[in-house]
Amino acid sequence: MKKILVVDDNIASLKQIGAQLSEDYRISLSKSGVQALKICDQIHPDLILLDVEMPDMDGFETNAALKRDRELGRIPVIFLTGNYDVETEIRGLESGAVDYITKPAEKNILLNRIELHLKLNDYQTNLERTIKELEDSIALSFADLVECKNDNTGGHVLRTSKYVRILGHELLRRGLFPDGITEDSIDLMTRAAPFHDVGKIGISDIILLKPGPLDKDEYDEVKQHTVIGAKVLLNIYERTPTQYYLKYASVVAESHHERYDGKGYPHGLVGEEIPIMSRLLSVVNVFDACLTDRIYRKALSPPAAYVAIMNGRGTEFDPVIVDCFAGAYPQFSAADMDAGRVMHSGVSDV
Repeated sequence: MKKILVVDDNIASLKQIGAQLSEDYRISLSKSGVQALKICDQIHPDLILLDVEMPDMDGFETNAALKRDRELGRIPVIFLTGNYDVETEIRGLESGAVDYITKPAEKNILLNRIELHLKLNDYQTNLERTIKELEDSIALSFADLVECKNDNTGGHVLRTSKYVRILGHELLRRGLFPDGITEDSIDLMTRAAPFHDVGKIGISDIILLKPGPLDKDEYDEVKQHTVIGAKVLLNIYERTPTQYYLKYASVVAESHHERYDGKGYPHGLVGEEIPIMSRLLSVVNVFDACLTDRIYRKALSPPAAYVAIMNGRGTEFDPVIVDCFAGAYPQFSAADMDAGRVMHSGVSDV
């Protein structure tokens, strides 16, 4: 049963609307905007009926507070008012409300409007999810094609994305890097991660598939995949600016081989000069690379790969992120199995 929050400082109106809707929906009642915001945090209603004229915090202010929240801002809001005028209705719709109903509302009109906007919201949510899944599927397929150039077809890009999400949430759980690690940024980083090596499409296959060590000129060419990838992705982003994750992808592509001690490439960035998303990705990227067979070496065991990451603490990798990696490591096994590879050992085997 859908959840409806009714907000009105008029107790009689509040009870009347609640009674009209109680047979069809789970109803919550609030007599103020401040109380409504607290209720929204607790129950996350599917739709809000919001009175415009309220003391202290009116409907417009309450709606503005909802819109500032990533999740609550997606809840459809229908404004209620006993004093209809065109200017107020226009202001309400411009503020993001989906509809405007004059009180006292006739029951059937109220039910029909609510049902209409619940269906529209469900449709929009499902459409956005479908489009996002399609975009991500295309992105992963393209990234997999690039990985084929590096003799790596074992699901590296999928696992890396899963690892980024796991490690990002561990940082968020610990309250670290609050300016750079949020639910939104973790989602963007997860979507951006598959593109980190896209610049390899511009590197010679002869070099990428060379079974022995690279000479200096060959290594210098391989290092160019970072700037090539960043440029390609930034160009795509500038053509499709609504796809904000591509901007993240451009940053990651350019700086995922920077080292915390400044000995990385292409710019030799040091410590926190390296974007947080790249410091995070570099850990999980190297970890997965260690577990993957390459033409020049066999895969390491999970304990050996874990040790390799720990040994890079403070030199190759941000020490704070390595500590979070250690805490989140048990979750990586499940991610690996989902991506088609089984890790047989955990941290306890180290």
